[in-house]
Amino acid sequence: MTGKHWPAGTGRILLPEVDSTNAEGFRRAPQLAGPAWIVAATQTAGRGRRARPWSSPRGNLYATHVMHSADAPQSLALRSFVAALALYDALTAVTGTPQALALKWPNDVLLSGGKVAGILLECQGARGQGGQTLAIGIGVNLIGHPALAEVEPGATPPVSVLHASGQRITPEAFLDQLAPAFARWEATFTAQGFAPVRAAWLACAARLGEPIRARTGTDVHHGIFDSIDAAGNLILRTPQTTLAIPAAEVFF
Repeated sequence: MTGKHWPAGTGRILLPEVDSTNAEGFRRAPQLAGPAWIVAATQTAGRGRRARPWSSPRGNLYATHVMHSADAPQSLALRSFVAALALYDALTAVTGTPQALALKWPNDVLLSGGKVAGILLECQGARGQGGQTLAIGIGVNLIGHPALAEVEPGATPPVSVLHASGQRITPEAFLDQLAPAFARWEATFTAQGFAPVRAAWLACAARLGEPIRARTGTDVHHGIFDSIDAAGNLILRTPQTTLAIPAAEVFF
């Protein structure tokens, strides 16, 4: 059963357990006629960015939005901002505290200053060969979160919706908020391009105009988080220059 505002033409697949919802999305993609959400009660091999393990206790959301697309890779990558705005809207609906939420570049959502959700984009296939499959993996700490000892030193500490806001919500109920929100922002992106998505993301951005550290491989850059550009790059203003950084670990 789906919520009354479930987006038309979008599938909904609920599973008791998978290795990872992104992997399951790619396995099911050839049989999907349109976009679909895949949700698992738990994952045995969940992962975050840079193939880091993603803790998957029951009660949190482990979901993947899988879709076919002929878009260029640069356009596919911008879906992380679409997903972030959808998470912001869904978490606002659940907690009623938009002022406690912020979006951390490139793909985290913060609640009361702690990481409550993460996004992982993966793509398979090639343009011109039947299109590509994009898997947008989303993990939300609804009732539990990793221990601080499991987090890299200096990284944003994790929080859960339950502990930060007192709101208890099931993964299925949260998905009923997330899926329509994603459909709305995806429609905006498809019709109007990245500009309105970028503007909305910046309005919710964590530490905009403040000092941050951006680690790219072995290099660490210190500067002011100035903006994101039309390609989604982090714009970092340092004492020497202004950098456009396509991928990095950001520390506050």
